Amino acid sequence: MQSNDIEITLSDGGKKIFPRGATVREILAATAPGKNGWIAAKLDGNAVDLTKTVEGNASIEGIAAGSNEALVILRHSAAHIMAQAVKSIFPEARVAIGPAIENGFYYDFDVARPFTEDDLGRIEAKMKEIAAGKLPFERSEVDRKDAIRYFSETGEKYKVELLEEFTDPTVSYYKQGDFTDLCRGPHIPHTGYLKAFKLTHVAGAYWRGDERNAMLQRIYGTAFFDVEALEKYLDFLEEAQKRDHRKLGRELDLFSFSDEIGAGMVIYHPKGALIRHILESFEKREHLRRGYHIVVGPTLLKTELWKRSGHFDNYRENMYFSEIDGQSYGIKPMNCLSHMIIYKSKIRSYRDLPLRFFELGTVHRHEKSGVLHGLMRVRQFTQDDAHLICTPDQLNDEIKGIIDFVLDVMGIFGFSYEMEISTRPEKSIGSDEDWDRATKALIKALEEKGIPFHVCEGDGAFYGPKIDVKLLDALDRRWQCATIQCDFTMPERFDLTYIGPDGGRHRPVMLHRVILGSMERFLGVLIEHYAGAFPVWLAPVQAEIVTVTDAQLEFAQQVARELQERGVRVEVDLRSEKLGYKIRDAQKQKIPYMLVIGDKEVTAGAIAPRRRDGTQLSLMAPQKFADLVQKECLESSKGRVGLGTI
Repeated sequence: MQSNDIEITLSDGGKKIFPRGATVREILAATAPGKNGWIAAKLDGNAVDLTKTVEGNASIEGIAAGSNEALVILRHSAAHIMAQAVKSIFPEARVAIGPAIENGFYYDFDVARPFTEDDLGRIEAKMKEIAAGKLPFERSEVDRKDAIRYFSETGEKYKVELLEEFTDPTVSYYKQGDFTDLCRGPHIPHTGYLKAFKLTHVAGAYWRGDERNAMLQRIYGTAFFDVEALEKYLDFLEEAQKRDHRKLGRELDLFSFSDEIGAGMVIYHPKGALIRHILESFEKREHLRRGYHIVVGPTLLKTELWKRSGHFDNYRENMYFSEIDGQSYGIKPMNCLSHMIIYKSKIRSYRDLPLRFFELGTVHRHEKSGVLHGLMRVRQFTQDDAHLICTPDQLNDEIKGIIDFVLDVMGIFGFSYEMEISTRPEKSIGSDEDWDRATKALIKALEEKGIPFHVCEGDGAFYGPKIDVKLLDALDRRWQCATIQCDFTMPERFDLTYIGPDGGRHRPVMLHRVILGSMERFLGVLIEHYAGAFPVWLAPVQAEIVTVTDAQLEFAQQVARELQERGVRVEVDLRSEKLGYKIRDAQKQKIPYMLVIGDKEVTAGAIAPRRRDGTQLSLMAPQKFADLVQKECLESSKGRVGLGTI
C-alpha cells in the first residue's frame, strides 16, 4: 500500500485499495462491475454524490436506483428541477425551501399571484425540457459570508435568512444549468434521471409555518424511477381524493367549519354528531367492561398546576391561557392533571391498584393555521383519554392489557397496524434513570406480545417514552391514533403515593393512553377508510324509506315508526320527487338499506329491502327486517353493538 493509497471497506465486508482522491463513482464501478444503476452512495454511513472524492480510508455502500433511499434523492432533485423551471418561467419568483417528503416533494415560492392549473402545466413542460438536457448536479462548497452575498445580490431573501442562522463557516451549493440552490445534497448525477413525475397541486404555506410570516405558494409533486409506479400512485391519489373526509363530510352532511366561529373548530351536524355519539357510547361500554372508572375533569386549571406538571415550560406554545379574578388559568391540552388530583383525593393502598381513570375529555391546543386540516388537525377535540396508576410490579401487565385493548378495537374497524417506540426528546423532564426504566418497560411488553416495532429516536412525549400505534387504512395509508405513554415523572412531581404491604409510602407509575385518540381525527380516518359507506352498526341512517308516490306515505310512516321502536335508525324521504331521483340520492348518501314502497308493498304489508351494493332482497315484514339489521350490526361490530345499544 503506497502513501497515497487508501483502503476502502465494501458493503460485503471486503477491502480494496484505491488511489487517494478517487471518486465514489470510480470506486463503485471497480467494485461492482456491471452495476450501473448507482445514483449515490453512503460514505462512512453518510449519503454523498457519486462525484465525491475520497481522501482517506472509508467504507462505501452504493445507493441503487429504485431503492427507498434513492427515491428520496430523486424527489429532492425533482424539487430543485421544479424550482429551476419556475424561475425560468417566473423570473421574479423568490425561492424558499424544497424538500423531499413522504410520497413526493414540494417547493415554496414567493410570487406576485397564486399559481394556477395552467401554470402547473407550463412548469411540468419546462421540467421535462430541463430533464432532457441531462444537466449535471454540480456541488461546490463556499464560505458562508460569500453565500450570503451571492443570494443577497440575486434577491433570494429567504435563502439569506436561512444562511444568517447557520453557524458553519462553509455551506454547499448545488447547480444545474443556470440554477443555483443552497443545499446539503446529495442529488442524482444529472437531470435526465427524472423521467416519471407529476405536479399534483398548489397550496398556501406560511414561511417557516408561522402565520405571522409571508404566505407563500407551495407546489407539490411526486416522482418515481419508472412510469408504471407513477401511474399506480396517481390512481391511488384519485381514489384518495374520492375518499377525502372533507369532501365526504359535506356530501354526507356530517360536519362543517365556519370562519364566523374560527379556524380549527368543528361543527357537528345531526348525522355526524350521531356517529360520534355511537362511538362514544361504544367506548364507554368497552372501558367499563375492562375495569375503568369514568371521570370528568374541568376545562380550566390554574396555571400553577401546569407549571408543576412541566407543561408550562415544555408545552406552553400549544396552550391557551386566561385570567379570572387575577388568577392565571390554562385551558387544558390534556386530561392527566385532573386524573392525578382524583388519585390524590384520598390515601391509596396497594390493594386499590391498578386504578384506571377514563375520560372523554375535550381539550384545546394552539395549532398554527397552516397545519389545520379538516378533522385531522383541529384546535378543539375530544380524546378518549385514560390514565392508569399502578405499582411497578403491575406495569408490564397493564401495558400488555392496553395493547390487547387497542388491537381488539382496531380489529372491529378493520384496521391493520404498525408499532413504534418513541424515545426521549431534547425538550423533556425527568431523570435518565426513569426514562430508561419507562422505555425498557414498553419494549418488554411488545417483545412479550411478539409484536415487531421500530424505534423513533427523540419523538417521545416530554414526560415519557411512548408506543405509537400506526393504523393502516383501506388504501394502506398510516394514521397515528392510539398511543401508550409510560411516565415515572408526573407521579414524582405530584407526589402520588400508595401504602405498600410494608405499611410504607411508595411511588406508583402512571400510563397515559388513548385508544381511538382524537375523536375528530378518528372520525376523519373512518370516513376515508370506509369511503363514507359506514358499516351498519355505525351508519347514522341505517335505512331510507322511499315511496313511489304520495299514496304510500301513510304506510311508509307506519313502517318507520315500527322500525324506530325496534331500534333501527330510519328516515322517510317525503319529497315529491321522481322515484329514480330519490333512489340515486339515497345511494349518494351511502345508506346501507333502501326500502322502496309501492302499492304492492302496501297491499302485502311488507317491505322489499335493497342493499347499497344493489342486492335486492325479497319481501319481508318490518320485524324480519329489524332482525336482519340487528344480525348485521352484531356481525360487523363483532358482537359489541346491536340495535338499541346507543
